[in-house]
Amino acid sequence: MSRRRLNDEEVALWKKVAETAERLHPERPRAELPKPKPKPMKKPKAHHSPADLEMFQVGSKAGSTGAGHSLAPSIREGLRRDPVQMDAKQYGKMKRGKLVPEGRIDLHGMTMDKAHPALIGFVQRAHAQGKRLVLVITGKGKHRDEGGPIPVRYGVLKHNVPQWLKMAPLNHIVMQVQEAHISHGGSGAYYVYLRRSR
Repeated sequence: MSRRRLNDEEVALWKKVAETAERLHPERPRAELPKPKPKPMKKPKAHHSPADLEMFQVGSKAGSTGAGHSLAPSIREGLRRDPVQMDAKQYGKMKRGKLVPEGRIDLHGMTMDKAHPALIGFVQRAHAQGKRLVLVITGKGKHRDEGGPIPVRYGVLKHNVPQWLKMAPLNHIVMQVQEAHISHGGSGAYYVYLRRSR
C-alpha cells in the first residue's frame, strides 16, 4: 500500500506544530520536510473552430465509410486469417476453382431456422459418404433496411454459414472453409473441405 502524500495545508499545519515543540537533540541538524509533488498538468482539449466542422442539416444523411455497421472483419478477411489445415497444393487448386465439388446444397432464400439444420444434415451425410469437397450456396444477400433502430446485417446466411461450420457438431468433420471461385458462385458460395471419414 502506497503512502499518502501531505497536501499544502497539512505541511503548513505541521510546520506550526513543529515550531512550538522543543527539540530532544539540539545538536543534530533540523531535517527538511519533503515538499508535496506538484499535480500533473492536464492536457488541454483540442478546440475545433466552427470552420473545421462540416455543417449538418436536419434530414441529411451522414457520409458512409463503406464499412457498414459491423466492427468485425469481413467474411473474406476472416477466412483468409484462418490457418490452412489441408494440403497446400489442394488448397491452391480449390481457391482457383480447379477442384470439382462432389456435392452441393443451395440455402438461397431459406430462413436461418431452416438453413441451419439443412446445412448440418447435408454436411454430415456428405462426410458419411466419404465426400471431401462440397459447395454450400448462400447467395450474396439483399440490401434491405426496414428502417428499424437495429441495423440488419447484409447477407445473414453468408455471415452465419462459416460460423456454423466451425461450431459443433460440424467442427470435427470440417477441415477448411473458403469462399468459392467465381466459376462456382464466387462470394455467394463456400467451398467446404471435409476430413476423411474413418
